[in-house]
Amino acid sequence: MTSGCYSAFLWLYSLGIGTALSPMADTPALLQEARACLENNKTDEALRITDLAVKNDPKSAPAHLLRGTIHESLHRHTEAVADFDKTIQLDPKAAEAYNRRGSEQFKLGHIAASIKDFDKFLELKPQEQPGHWKRGISYYYAGRYEEGRKQFEGYEQVDTNDVENAVWRYLCMARAGSVEKARDALLKVGNDRRVPMMQIYQLYAGRAKPEDVLAAVRVDKPSAEQLNQRLFYAYLYLGLYAEAAGDKKQALEHLTKAAEDHKIGHYMWDVARVHLELLRKPAK
Repeated sequence: MTSGCYSAFLWLYSLGIGTALSPMADTPALLQEARACLENNKTDEALRITDLAVKNDPKSAPAHLLRGTIHESLHRHTEAVADFDKTIQLDPKAAEAYNRRGSEQFKLGHIAASIKDFDKFLELKPQEQPGHWKRGISYYYAGRYEEGRKQFEGYEQVDTNDVENAVWRYLCMARAGSVEKARDALLKVGNDRRVPMMQIYQLYAGRAKPEDVLAAVRVDKPSAEQLNQRLFYAYLYLGLYAEAAGDKKQALEHLTKAAEDHKIGHYMWDVARVHLELLRKPAK
């Protein structure tokens, strides 16, 4: 009847056969079991259990937070936002809920709302500010390029080997000024071991061509999964590079390949998807 972490008494309870649960005693146990399911990639079971937890204790902020996190993993962005809304209503200082809701707002294309949530998260957790690259990306799409530049410069306190950080700072500076100025001020990075990040860096530095980036993805005979991921990042940053240079047609071609042909399970795929949607919008 049941499998894995979804225990028999929960199965009976879900059918209305079990006795009523005590919110004080049983909500933490339900959430613990749901987290175990989630860790074991049993997402549907985790969701059923958190549904029970919310039904058992509607005023439990942790229950709504966990259910929102599960909806997030299932790409149910609207449902996730609704649960994070409820979490914050029940616990206005729930920093994680603001941060997660900010991410989900971005995925829905609500850029200003994402920044507002990220700002609130950082107000509650100021120590996280240097590493909050997601806010930097939201700044970029909001046209707040100077703030984006500063956010990515702050990330240098966290990691000096991240090509993506240098690229996003470049993109902010290119939009605010020019490609030439952005290239001249490109942050120096160490060795980003992710293929083809160093070739992407050389492209933005003006020392490589798009074909060099695409050639690099196939070195060392990557697995199908590795190749897909490498191609995603290659096409994402080729598209962004082309757009910064004023070539919207080439940008659209590359970003379509990144978002539609090489999907990966990472926030950056949502960035590619949101960007592609913006490119496809008719000019006003």
